[in-house]
Amino acid sequence: MAVPQISNRVHELRSSRGLSAAELAKHVGVSRQTIYAIEAGNYVPNTVTALQMARVLQVGVEELFSLANRAEQSTEPVQAELLCDPADEIGDGPLVQLCRVGRSLVASAVSPIPAYLPHADGLIERKSKRRVSVRAAGEIPENGKRLLLAGCDPALSVLSDLVRSSSIDIVTVPCSSKKALDCLAQHRVHAAGSHLRDRHSGEYNVPFVKKLFPRGGMRVMTFAVWEQGLVVRRGNPKGIRTIADLAGKGIAIVNREKGSGSRDLLDSGLANSGISESSVRGYECIAQGHLAAAYAVASGAADCCIATRSAARRFGLDFIPLAVERFDLSVGKDSLELPAMKALLDTLNRSTLRRKLETIAGYDVTHTGDLLI
Repeated sequence: MAVPQISNRVHELRSSRGLSAAELAKHVGVSRQTIYAIEAGNYVPNTVTALQMARVLQVGVEELFSLANRAEQSTEPVQAELLCDPADEIGDGPLVQLCRVGRSLVASAVSPIPAYLPHADGLIERKSKRRVSVRAAGEIPENGKRLLLAGCDPALSVLSDLVRSSSIDIVTVPCSSKKALDCLAQHRVHAAGSHLRDRHSGEYNVPFVKKLFPRGGMRVMTFAVWEQGLVVRRGNPKGIRTIADLAGKGIAIVNREKGSGSRDLLDSGLANSGISESSVRGYECIAQGHLAAAYAVASGAADCCIATRSAARRFGLDFIPLAVERFDLSVGKDSLELPAMKALLDTLNRSTLRRKLETIAGYDVTHTGDLLI
């Protein structure tokens, strides 16, 4: 589903009423920078903010904001020169970075295996259980300027990149949905991402959060909706169509860790098909994360895994959908006033994030930023 582009008349109406951006911001209860971002079309305000702006400007919300027509929303593919060895086989789907070099637009394929050292603040010199001695390579970030966000969605890196423009860092901690929520309950992270389905209600995440935090004090908001399913090699040489096929001879899978939504989806499918775990070759072989599981299939180490469509696209693999799932972010109320968390929540409502999630990851972003509890 394409992201609807929102056009607005905020600047026009604000100017006609003789209000400065700072004055409008004060009346609405947001920053001046937020008003400028809304006027530029880089930020989509939530319902409360939109209603407050309409009241201050003395117009209806529909006079202030409207959907751009489809002709204005369409974007044509750009033509670029692929930077690679002619012998390299690159099909449809791989991600690229674009850069103008002279008069040429060059597309550089993103390597599936990191070629450079990741960003780091230091190294561990000594370890005793959970306590470690770290040799820091620079100053430790001040409190409130950096967030720890646990979860398994590969697209959390997109959120992290966009928040960085606000001089805020997000450190993503790759782990299962269950572990992410456990870390949040133990006050070891600021936010947790999850895609856990409650088998009784069919609802995602909220029942688990309410059970884990019976006294409340949590906010849960939607990040995106994705598809999860069977990831197989291009052309599907083993003819895998359903979870029941995984018990077939000559088929090896790679599984996900306990507590992950992918593991739960597999176990539910096996139980519904009357198939025992022991009859699935590779059931005990674990990959930590969607991309790691998909890479195992791409490298030939496995014939199939359960992961997101975005992970299959990342490696040019085939995908058989099994479920449409909602990935949510859970945040404790005590973290909501941190500058870094405010920047994250602002970014969730930016059209830039939604366009990237839709284009790069193939997510449904209709409800991105919606507050659930």
